[in-house]
Amino acid sequence: MRARTMWPSPPGALRVQPLPRESTASYLTRLAATYQLTVDQLLDGLHIAATGTFAAPPATDIHLSAEATRRLSAFTRIPPAHLNRALPRQPPPASIGMAHAALARWQPLQPAVQPLAACTACTAHRSPHKAVPAWIHPAPDLPRAIICTRHQQASSDPRHPAPLNIHPLPELTRTRPGARHRATTASLSWASTITTRWYDHHQHLHARWHTRLNRLTDANPHIPQGPASPALTCRNLITYPETLTLAAALDRLPPHPLTRAQQTAFLHHLAGRLQLPRFAPADHDLLWQRLHAR
Repeated sequence: MRARTMWPSPPGALRVQPLPRESTASYLTRLAATYQLTVDQLLDGLHIAATGTFAAPPATDIHLSAEATRRLSAFTRIPPAHLNRALPRQPPPASIGMAHAALARWQPLQPAVQPLAACTACTAHRSPHKAVPAWIHPAPDLPRAIICTRHQQASSDPRHPAPLNIHPLPELTRTRPGARHRATTASLSWASTITTRWYDHHQHLHARWHTRLNRLTDANPHIPQGPASPALTCRNLITYPETLTLAAALDRLPPHPLTRAQQTAFLHHLAGRLQLPRFAPADHDLLWQRLHAR
């Protein structure tokens, strides 16, 4: 019986480049579609044995062994180092840890860690022969959202199969921090939790956020209305500028415990940054708890 021959590398014109932080399942789906194949057919042609249950991105991702990654690299003509930089690497299950076996395993993803829809214009640029949606993971040092400043598209919930038009919300792109001004993980986590509470309880910035939500939904009539409303699925986008502002302010807090004068100065500074005439959170407010945390 003749041994199967792995497919030859595609010509340069058919190369499909991964997007930064694109899920492996998303990239393989786009790559296979270029040749009018399914992902299983592509993996079989590369002699990569797949296990687990397939579901279209973003519901699942696929873990590749080192040998499977090497074969994918050889086929796409993309060096392994470039693939590893583009595709987020997660610890593979122990079952595919064999160093010399070309194995892949489909893994279900919980909604909280599922990738988000990528900018359609950026995706088309890297998939020149067939437009297939791409799914990418948010940057770990920013709020959970994908924002393309060049093409004015954004997404913040995996239940949206396509990114949203954010032309009516220029503040989403004006507030993106530079590489030197990213908030620490701890401050971003606190800020995201605080603004989520404010949003859900209609506190402090409710009127601004309500107006922003209306502008976003008016510009995107295709947003699904159920079972989760746009008020929920778009929350991370609606609160994005203020979350970054609050995270940056929390990063500049002096060491605890804060004096009353330091607390007052911080709240005065934050009110200015949030464009509020004054800011006096109640003692049950999460921000107040952060100011008194040890």
